[in-house]
Amino acid sequence: MVPAPEGRQTMAHTFANLLTPVIFSTKDRQPLLPPHLRTDLLAYLGGIVRNIHGKLMDSNARPDHVHCLLSLPPALAVAEALRLIKSNSSLGVHQTWHRAAFAWQAGYGAFSVSPSNVPAVVKYIRDQEQHHRTISLQEEFLAFLKAHRIPYDERYIWE
Repeated sequence: MVPAPEGRQTMAHTFANLLTPVIFSTKDRQPLLPPHLRTDLLAYLGGIVRNIHGKLMDSNARPDHVHCLLSLPPALAVAEALRLIKSNSSLGVHQTWHRAAFAWQAGYGAFSVSPSNVPAVVKYIRDQEQHHRTISLQEEFLAFLKAHRIPYDERYIWE
């Protein structure tokens, strides 16, 4: 390696392991994701994530929201990744499945997780059907915000 002007060594490559669980819902949390659409939609999301040089490590959808565990490249901001994922998947739902009324809610929740917690996150994502028998999306989302110490004003979460 060539020393930097200050005498320190430069790093030739960027190394990152950015694991991001995300939750996003349909517009007004409407049940717009019927069971027959979910599998294809999740596969479609995986293709979008691959196109942005990320990896969809796991995902699951309920009638009104999606959970994903993403591994994103370090040069891509989470906000830009979610903009691309949501806008392209919405376009795909309109064009492929002919659902003109489909839309995602404007916001999302994105959280960080260490590699050691990936198995627990994957289990959580896979157990969504059972999990939502006892807790609503709203309760779940607020619990995530509290667990990750993210300040919020509930008046503006559900717009």
